[in-house]
Amino acid sequence: MRHLYTLTLSGLAAAVIGSTAFAQDATNPAVSARQSLMGLYAFNLGQLGAIAKGELEYDANTAAAAAGNLAALAKLDQTALWPEGTSSETTEGTRALPVIWSDMDGFHAKADDLAEAATAMEGAAGTDLASLQGAMKDLGAACGACHKEYRQPDD
Repeated sequence: MRHLYTLTLSGLAAAVIGSTAFAQDATNPAVSARQSLMGLYAFNLGQLGAIAKGELEYDANTAAAAAGNLAALAKLDQTALWPEGTSSETTEGTRALPVIWSDMDGFHAKADDLAEAATAMEGAAGTDLASLQGAMKDLGAACGACHKEYRQPDD
C-alpha cells in the first residue's frame, strides 16, 4: 500500500511538473496542479467505469490499483490548490466556479464525500465485479455532485 501511495504521489508530481512546463501562458501553478489532480482522478475513475460497464474485463489487481489511487488522491490536502482569485471568471483555462470560494464549507463537504466514496471503492474494487459495480454509484454521485455545483459545464 505504501508503494501505491508513493507511486500515486510521484505520478501527481510528474503531471504537475509536465503540465506546468508545457503551459502556454503564465498559469497559476495551483491551477495547473489542481487540473493535474483532476486528470488523475479522471484516469483512475475511467478505468473503474470501463470495468463496471464491461468495456474492460474485470481484473482484481487493476481494479484495486485504480481504486487505491483514487482513495490516495482524495485524501491529499488540496488546500493550496484553491487560492482565492483562480475561478473561471478570473483565470483562463479553469472551470472552477466562483461559488467555491463563497461556499468553501460546502466545497470541503463534497471533497469529504468523495474521499468516503473512494475509500468504499477501495474496499470493494478488488473483491469482485459486483462489489465494484455497487460502489460505482456512490463514487459517481460524489464526483457528479461536486461538478454540478462547483464546475463550469462544458461549452
